[in-house]
Amino acid sequence: MSKVFVIDTKKRPLDPIHPAQARQLLRNKKAAVLKKFPFTIILKESRADALVQPLRIKIDPGSKATGIVLVNDSANEVIFVAELQHRGFVIREALTSRRQLRRSRRARKTRYRQARFNNRKRPEGWLPPSLMSRVLLQSMQLDLNYWKR
Repeated sequence: MSKVFVIDTKKRPLDPIHPAQARQLLRNKKAAVLKKFPFTIILKESRADALVQPLRIKIDPGSKATGIVLVNDSANEVIFVAELQHRGFVIREALTSRRQLRRSRRARKTRYRQARFNNRKRPEGWLPPSLMSRVLLQSMQLDLNYWKR
């Protein structure tokens, strides 16, 4: 069960709540929608005395997708689950298609093409495009400001 994130009027995070409770707050005009994904509501009155339990983020990097889970250890429950799809295979297919097009062009009997044999050196720190996409994707900072307490 996914929970709804809550922020008070001063944009301080509070404990996530059950979706039914969030619907009730929205219906009674005690809160408004701040973001649609992840669904976050902002309260119209501040709660300075509210105690906030610490949450922990767990990341499981896989070959095709990365799993992200937000866990409340004290209550032993999962708060939020997301899956980040990698573009590695899409990039690989695009490169294969480009390579096939180049080869078919070169195989045709067309005008003379100048030799290009001295362009094979790769720059320092080079990674294949599919891997570079994955590195950049995981190095992007997640919006963890909500979960930092």
